[in-house]
Amino acid sequence: MIKQIEKNKLRIKRHSRNRKNINGTSTVPRLYIFRSLKNYYVNLVDDEKGITLASAAIKKQEPSNKLAEILSEKASKLGIDKIVFDKSGYKYHGRVKQFADALREKGINF
Repeated sequence: MIKQIEKNKLRIKRHSRNRKNINGTSTVPRLYIFRSLKNYYVNLVDDEKGITLASAAIKKQEPSNKLAEILSEKASKLGIDKIVFDKSGYKYHGRVKQFADALREKGINF
């Protein structure tokens, strides 16, 4: 009998493997994405201090551009224009890619 592995367990495995090489600082924080069944969450994290600098969330029905706009406003208030992008084991397509492209249009570099 073949065991069926859950998709989320595989995503967590990919995320932990990639997190070894990704770190954020107070000047260049790490952008962390989490997709639940109903919402999208993004956080700017300073890994040196272990704190969240800014966060935003939207429902999945809303466009990714709105999430990028909310986060870019918060980042500009903090004086952040460069980040480290952590896609959290998700594939870089669809909404994750739309969000990343919208952030680049708003002037955040990564």
